[in-house]
Amino acid sequence: QVQLVESGGGLVQAGGSLRLSCAASGRTFSTYAVGWICQAPGKEQEFVAAIRWSSSSTNYADSVKGRFTISRDGAKNTVYLQMNSLKPEDTAVYYCAAQGKWGVEARISAYDYWGQGTQVTVSS
Repeated sequence: QVQLVESGGGLVQAGGSLRLSCAASGRTFSTYAVGWICQAPGKEQEFVAAIRWSSSSTNYADSVKGRFTISRDGAKNTVYLQMNSLKPEDTAVYYCAAQGKWGVEARISAYDYWGQGTQVTVSS
């Protein structure tokens, strides 16, 4: 079992930055891929980014390429999402999720373990 806890959300003006953190407990991330998925009010969940722990290979949604960076810290068993040049349309609840079967998977249904989510609000 993997327990995930997100932090770092908040309110920021357009053009600003936030860094989200996803800390794991229960098991290490060593055999997993970790993704960030967001859900805006009234919309379906959307894939944002993923990282494979063992190789650090990454995958990004087109909408965030060049603005967001996913990374990991092995010593802290934590995955980060650095969000720069934020736009009002980035406003959503951001969830950290993990799965141990696939690579840097964009398919949301592949993820087995989920955190509780952290709210990101970008004002115009």
